[in-house]
Amino acid sequence: MRIALFSARSYERALLDELNVRYGHELVYFETPLGPETTALAAGFPAVSVFVNDIVEVTTLKHLDDGGTKLVATRSTGVNHIDVQAAQILGIRVARVTEYSPNSVAEFAVGLLLALNRRIPRAYNRTREGNFSLDGLMGFDLAGRGRNWHGQDRQDLHEDHGWLRLPLARLRRPSFARIRGARRTLRRCRWDRGCRRHLAALPVDTGNPSHCQRANARRVKRGALLINTSRGGLVDTEAALEALKSGQLGGIAIDVY
Repeated sequence: MRIALFSARSYERALLDELNVRYGHELVYFETPLGPETTALAAGFPAVSVFVNDIVEVTTLKHLDDGGTKLVATRSTGVNHIDVQAAQILGIRVARVTEYSPNSVAEFAVGLLLALNRRIPRAYNRTREGNFSLDGLMGFDLAGRGRNWHGQDRQDLHEDHGWLRLPLARLRRPSFARIRGARRTLRRCRWDRGCRRHLAALPVDTGNPSHCQRANARRVKRGALLINTSRGGLVDTEAALEALKSGQLGGIAIDVY
């Protein structure tokens, strides 16, 4: 199959070319994003691959349909950049990544947490300048503050009945049951009760607005650390910045914006 890949980066090309040896597709890479004005590049391709900054709205989809495209595959879990309803009307199938490597995401989140708590980026910059002072670099012990620190093969998932919501369907997946030591923990975890030790996986969709809003930021336990490796839309950026400046949040580490 001929596949046009938009917003393609060099590291993606190397990986996809290696994987494609098994399948023999004809991959054509475009660095430019997909949008209404660039759909001509996809003419004649039965499938296109996009990423989160591509604009796959109704006009784009109509142009793709006119050019013979019948499949849009996004290299992301979320599909909020794609008008799925319009695609269905046009008969264009939409495919997404069902889940990323859970170990990679979890380990990176832990890395961000440790770097934030122990002020590692600030310490690194000081050291480069020959400044070995420890002032302002003290963190706090994480031991006893979280229930997700039971070893690399253990995973506790929490459903929050407050302003955080984790769909129960995710906890019922057979793949979850096969995780060694995994268990379901359904617990009320309201930020206004001072809870700052739980991790939650949150989707972003039209019915799921920013969860870290001003009211919630004011209720969070003072000095809490916010780690976001999921979706940028989960956090009200202005509210988070206000909470950070006021000291309500002790720090923010993000992989998305």
